[in-house]
Amino acid sequence: VQLQASGGGLVQAGGSLRLSCAATGRTFSRYAVGWFRQAPGKEREFVATISRNGGTTYYADSVKGRFTISRDSVKNTVDLQMNSLKPEDTAVYYCAADESPRVSTLVYQYDYWGQGTLVTVSS
Repeated sequence: VQLQASGGGLVQAGGSLRLSCAATGRTFSRYAVGWFRQAPGKEREFVATISRNGGTTYYADSVKGRFTISRDSVKNTVDLQMNSLKPEDTAVYYCAADESPRVSTLVYQYDYWGQGTLVTVSS
């Protein structure tokens, strides 16, 4: 499966962005999908993940209550709605797919990665 992340941009603190991860090659419902981010000079970190059927979601504590991950089976995408953005949310955001049945928060357990989309939050 090939993944394409989009929707990044520049936004002021307190604003919102919606990221989208589109899949080509295979049906997205075959995979758990996660969003991760990497800020300059830092390691890639978990943001949110959603199970194959959309029934289970996990969030990093730093984004809980502000970000929402969801599936759109018609568009074959997994979206990340980001509200109340903070400067510390600035990073390159990546989507990733895991072909196992688990719902993981661990970077190394994901099999396929998109190219990343840059989110910049100004103060």
